[in-house]
Amino acid sequence: MLQEFETTTIENINAVTMSASAVEAVRSILNERKLEGYSLRVYVSGGSCCGVNFGMALDNNARENDLTFRSDDIQVIVDSESIEYLKGAKIDYINDPVRGAGFTVDSPSKVKSGSYSCGSE
Repeated sequence: MLQEFETTTIENINAVTMSASAVEAVRSILNERKLEGYSLRVYVSGGSCCGVNFGMALDNNARENDLTFRSDDIQVIVDSESIEYLKGAKIDYINDPVRGAGFTVDSPSKVKSGSYSCGSE
């Protein structure tokens, strides 16, 4: 049995924005795979001394502590812990001839505070 949870919908804040190319790429993937009713989930997938890493997935199951908002016609889901690292983030889709195509997340909150830097002793 599926349990329904209430999620919080964020309106009129810039928690996470998506470039036009990112919106189009997600829309294209959802259409190609016929994933009606799915959202883009963005989350923290680990970290190191240099900051955190972000992950993305297509998801049709909002959870109890999720926050949801729209970027154009794409619904975005972020869990309540990841939102702290994603405030002000911009998701982009790039197609670089050398490195290939893919999504990037540029977040002003991704670097841990402090004076430690990767590789220093």
